[in-house]
Amino acid sequence: MIAIAMFITGAAMLLAALRLLLGPTIEDRVLALDTLYVDALALLVLMGIALESRVYFETALVMAVLGFVATVAVAAYLRRGRIMP
Repeated sequence: MIAIAMFITGAAMLLAALRLLLGPTIEDRVLALDTLYVDALALLVLMGIALESRVYFETALVMAVLGFVATVAVAAYLRRGRIMP
């Protein structure tokens, strides 16, 4: 089941990468990039389950925090034209 979940997550990453390349607007591209990092988190968690290693879970946690901060920063830049007020 883990292998099937990894395959499906990989397919989702390919579709998000396609939207990242072909997205008609910058908002589409930002959402595709956000989806890519969430899918990468899912793959890390699945790897952690498959290999029974805690390192993957800790890496996924750090990556989730950094991805959230980056998404908020990009959204602020798109909305106001700058990141800091």
